[in-house]
Amino acid sequence: RAVVSVCSNIAEGCGRQTAKDTINFLHISRGSLYEVETQCFVAWDQDYITKEQFDDIFKTIQVCKRLLNGFINYYKKLL
Repeated sequence: RAVVSVCSNIAEGCGRQTAKDTINFLHISRGSLYEVETQCFVAWDQDYITKEQFDDIFKTIQVCKRLLNGFINYYKKLL
């Protein structure tokens, strides 16, 4: 559910009228991304996923964080 929340909040934020509202939803999206990251640590710790799977997912999460932060910074410049 947290993964779906990431992209859903980005979409909802982009549909907002003001940069401030958009930034709020991007922050929520980033929080969900941190939640996904935590759940991956738990999945690895509980041996639901392998170290290789964890590493692949973790790298993707880091890329997503950088992209989201860039998006947030872009909208902050519009304020």
